Amino acid sequence: MNEQGTEPIIAVRNLSCHFGKKVALDGVSFEVRPGRVFGLVGENGAGKTTLMKHLLGALTPQQGSVHVLGIEPTRNPATLLSKIGYVSEDRDMPRWMRIKELLRYTQAFYPDWDQAYAERMLGQLRLDPNAKIRALSRGELAKAGLLVALSHKPPVLLLDEPSSGLDAVARREILAVVIRSVAEEGRTVVFSSHLLDEVERVADDVAMIHAGKLALLMSMDEIRATHHRRIVEFGKDLDAFPEAFGVIHVEGEGREWAVVSHGDAAATRQALEAIGGKIIEESTPSLDAVFVARVTGARSGEAVA
Repeated sequence: MNEQGTEPIIAVRNLSCHFGKKVALDGVSFEVRPGRVFGLVGENGAGKTTLMKHLLGALTPQQGSVHVLGIEPTRNPATLLSKIGYVSEDRDMPRWMRIKELLRYTQAFYPDWDQAYAERMLGQLRLDPNAKIRALSRGELAKAGLLVALSHKPPVLLLDEPSSGLDAVARREILAVVIRSVAEEGRTVVFSSHLLDEVERVADDVAMIHAGKLALLMSMDEIRATHHRRIVEFGKDLDAFPEAFGVIHVEGEGREWAVVSHGDAAATRQALEAIGGKIIEESTPSLDAVFVARVTGARSGEAVA
């Protein structure tokens, strides 16, 4: 855990972006602290990749500001890109090269390249240095992308849907490398994914984006501590769930309802009992369940933002 006074590695302030009439980002603000894994979640098309492009300097802010390592990405791209490792779902690499040739090619762009580290990572990722890029599986391509992104030991790692389309084994291996990279080497990671179970497994902090807006910004510890899921049973069938303090999402019909709430657990429990509900099960909701609750709107005065 970093001290409160620590300067953010990434600072995004009131960032907005429009493509014609489409609003891609709408007043998004957040900070990423050193040595943290920052999970950026949302549906496909929510604005995650647009945000990543701003962090990389591929897009200039139409409104607001972006700073990465104290640098405005579009003003000093060469300096910034030398300090960033980037992996995207596109995995666009020269397909005619072998992995060892890809490493030599990439090394030329980074004076801080660590060949011993690259060779160690090559073994950990179980990649054949003589394999041609065009012959690699989707999982191997993803691991090769991660290999070249990490081997110059950048302080910041940007992962944009790195495990999209991969099987469970390949996803787990990639996540393990990300966790080890942060835990052992102190990197700061921004991890963008629509696979919320992945983000929940590795993230310290989470930003939820929905339709270009920030729907939630909290640490995973705070999300787990302040969100609650309950199964509530009533003595008779209900056509609609009554208003109750803290409830932000309900699913069900008749006598049994699943309820997600945010805030004071005891106060919400008391409110549910006051409307005639009997709580038959309590648990901590998954990040996926919190996301659904947050983006489908607030109930009983509980703010979603």
